[in-house]
Amino acid sequence: MDTLTFGEENYRKFVETVINVSVIGVLVCAQSLPPIMAVDERIANIDSPQIDMDTGQVKEQLINTFSPAAQQKEFNDRIRKKYPKATIVDVDSGIKHIKMIRYYNRKPVRINIVEVDSKLNKTFELKPALASNSTLRSKNTIRTIANKEKAIVAINGTFFKPQTGVPLGTLMINNKMYTGPVYDRVAMGIFDNNSHTKFDMARIQLNAKVKADRDEFKVDNINQPRMLSTYILAYTPEWGKTSPASPKYGMQVAIKDNRVVQVSSNPLAIPKDGYVLSGPEKKIAEIALSKKIELEIKTNPEWDNVKHIISGGPYLVKDNQPFVDTSAQRLNSIGGRNPRTAIGYTAENDFIIVTVDGREGSSVGMSLWELAKFMKSIGCINAMNLDGGGSTVMYVKGQIVNKPTFKGGIALSNAVVLAEKE
Repeated sequence: MDTLTFGEENYRKFVETVINVSVIGVLVCAQSLPPIMAVDERIANIDSPQIDMDTGQVKEQLINTFSPAAQQKEFNDRIRKKYPKATIVDVDSGIKHIKMIRYYNRKPVRINIVEVDSKLNKTFELKPALASNSTLRSKNTIRTIANKEKAIVAINGTFFKPQTGVPLGTLMINNKMYTGPVYDRVAMGIFDNNSHTKFDMARIQLNAKVKADRDEFKVDNINQPRMLSTYILAYTPEWGKTSPASPKYGMQVAIKDNRVVQVSSNPLAIPKDGYVLSGPEKKIAEIALSKKIELEIKTNPEWDNVKHIISGGPYLVKDNQPFVDTSAQRLNSIGGRNPRTAIGYTAENDFIIVTVDGREGSSVGMSLWELAKFMKSIGCINAMNLDGGGSTVMYVKGQIVNKPTFKGGIALSNAVVLAEKE
């Protein structure tokens, strides 16, 4: 079958034809329409045409405003202006890789940045990715994760338990909650493509419960370490084949198809299409006697249409101001100058990822406050820190572009990737 290539010239002819048909009506109505009637901010920003204005000027302005080539040129110009002394490389449409060196107290810091224009980038989507598709207890290099996800760009993701690889903090991928929050740390929500909001950032809490017949029981976390013996924790098949040990005086119940299939004080096999609840004996015993059991998982704040969530911490930029809350998020141990990884987004819903090399003479790393001010300086209205130190690594088009502490980067639990849309 023949393929029609709708190139820039064809696009221009198409737009010009449409405008030729409608421009007279636009000119007649423009003066009487209130500003709220504007179809798009870009139209609203065009000087209001007068009746005697040359129609050719209107056509040219509209074509240039909506042309993909014009949008790409605007993106190129914006990046060059923002990073005048940096090395800038085209990765794909609407995706730029920027390499630069900044000096702090006369010491160099090597920085890699990827900026993504969400209006131009139509091929790839931003999302978290696990080292393995089948289990949380796995680690792999960034290159392996990127290849698995068919990613063009990847960075290390949230904190994880080094011994097992289980992520520590909220992780949702394709509307499925894999792990719950730790210490209510900050997380970024990535929303469905049809949503007006593309990103949001907040300190997030789990709002989950089990409906057991007419009773309800709070579920305190999912696939995370136990903080208190009184907590009810849920373990899904991604945790592994069996649940961990019960708390003291505790009990477990295995649930499949909303029905109890097994009860014990010992670890249970996790049903393939179900889960295990582990907690205090009194509460679990009541759940076990129920005929119908439903697990409901939400978050606070409740993000409608959120597709992915990746947690980190601490905040770096909050509501357009540098903001570092290490104590509130129990992250005092990651202070000092170190290699860093950060993510953020702009008021225009452009996405920015940053890695900072450290622990060497040619790049000494950044403090969290230095990183916060840097993220603000490059346009982030919200930004947060991700796992750093030896985990910091950036992959772009098949290459590791920064200089991790260990060559190629250590094995990671999870990553944030720009991957081909499914």
